[in-house]
Amino acid sequence: MTPALCTLMADYNRWMNERLYDAAATLPEAALFEDRGAFFGSLFATLGHIVAADLIWLNRFVQLPAMAGLGAPLSQLPAPTGLRDRLADSLPMLRERRVQTDALICDMARRLAPADFDQVLRYGNTAGASQAKRFGPLLQHFFNHQTHHRGQATTLLFQAGVDVGVTDLNALIPNEV
Repeated sequence: MTPALCTLMADYNRWMNERLYDAAATLPEAALFEDRGAFFGSLFATLGHIVAADLIWLNRFVQLPAMAGLGAPLSQLPAPTGLRDRLADSLPMLRERRVQTDALICDMARRLAPADFDQVLRYGNTAGASQAKRFGPLLQHFFNHQTHHRGQATTLLFQAGVDVGVTDLNALIPNEV
């Protein structure tokens, strides 16, 4: 992981979330909450899980010196303790949480220096077990987790008749020609 790659991943994350929420907004409300047999049941619960997990990780990441400036804006958002915590009751409300969270993620990415990736982060996981892991691999997990569950969300949207279109990171990688 490098600062430039982290920034690219943060921008990709925000871009894809905008596309997902735009697509989800075309569905009737009942379709958002319909249990479709996915890991989190509904599209709404899947999108909510991504926000909850991101906020859990961001609340851990603010322990690092490079993230000190994120504490105040992060404190304005919910601090979920579980991966299934419901942070909103409607798609517009969840989208607002998503937009705020993505702004923090982009801000975080732009603060990073190469040395930050080797710092050890100490935290308790959602099961209460103590962890001590290097920030770089944790950040890779953070972005990979988002991509994994957005893949589930795009499948749920496609099954509901909504095509999200291009979802590849490659669409944001600058062409060097």
